[in-house]
Amino acid sequence: MIRGTKNRFLALFTVLTLLFVLAACGNSESSGKEKSTEKETITIKHAMGESKVPKNPKRVVVLTNEGTEALLALGIKPVGAVQSWTGNPWYNHIKDDMKDVKVVGTEMEPSLETIASLKPDLIIGNKVRQEKVYDKLNAIAPTVFTEELRGDWKENFKVYAKTVNKEKEGNKVLSDFDNRVAELKEELGDETNKKVSLVRFMAGETRIYHKDTFAGIILDQLGFKRPEEQNKADFAEMGVTDERIPAMDGDVLFYFTYDTGDKKGNEVEKEWTNKELFKNLSVSKNGQVYKVDDAIWNTAGGVIAADKMLDDIEKYFLNKK
Repeated sequence: MIRGTKNRFLALFTVLTLLFVLAACGNSESSGKEKSTEKETITIKHAMGESKVPKNPKRVVVLTNEGTEALLALGIKPVGAVQSWTGNPWYNHIKDDMKDVKVVGTEMEPSLETIASLKPDLIIGNKVRQEKVYDKLNAIAPTVFTEELRGDWKENFKVYAKTVNKEKEGNKVLSDFDNRVAELKEELGDETNKKVSLVRFMAGETRIYHKDTFAGIILDQLGFKRPEEQNKADFAEMGVTDERIPAMDGDVLFYFTYDTGDKKGNEVEKEWTNKELFKNLSVSKNGQVYKVDDAIWNTAGGVIAADKMLDDIEKYFLNKK
């Protein structure tokens, strides 16, 4: 009896030992897979060369305003972002989505110390804005830069979507936008034959915007005409003087004012819209001059602003609220 009991005990001990070893191996294998997934990377070609970035980044810092909108549209809340050009610290149209996001300086002066403290696994920026600090940023975390900021926002959006491994989702965002444009264009009908003028007031400067601008590209996609002197493929006529006020005329005029809170931009707006030459424009006499949000029509430059600009087009041309 004693011998039988001993044998059974040894057998049970052996079975338990084997189960323990197998469980340990399984945990080790699972842990290895998790670590492997965490370290998995993809290679992204960008304005500064090539970078290996995390396949599924968890802590992203973004250094442009339009890049911030791209991430939000892709379902990613950054851990850090440069503050909006206007707002405290975010544009009104994104502030609710940016709660608890850390401000990391401005597009022109990102704070390397703040960025490093967030321990990002990916940084997204722009060559025009941050080329001089690229190497320092890249030393903190893999860094991807887009080339330009002006013009077609969709090109940068595609880079951002690829960088965060969400090309499929990004394609849907763009497709949804293009579909909305197509539907709106059809609904607008003959309204798109109207010549739309774009003017921007800033502290110390007034500009007439041409086609290679955020608003200009969207108007073009909708099929709107532009006044002859604005129907140019470049950016804008800068430093406009009184003599150029006639170039502002059109069937409809949208103006937007960049004001950082010191009221200087608003003072320029008031000065210009009260000039006799401005009041004597046919578009003014016809009551077709409208002030729109500078962030949405120009400064933000991202996909969320683009969609809200379409809301404005519906409001002013189709009387939709």
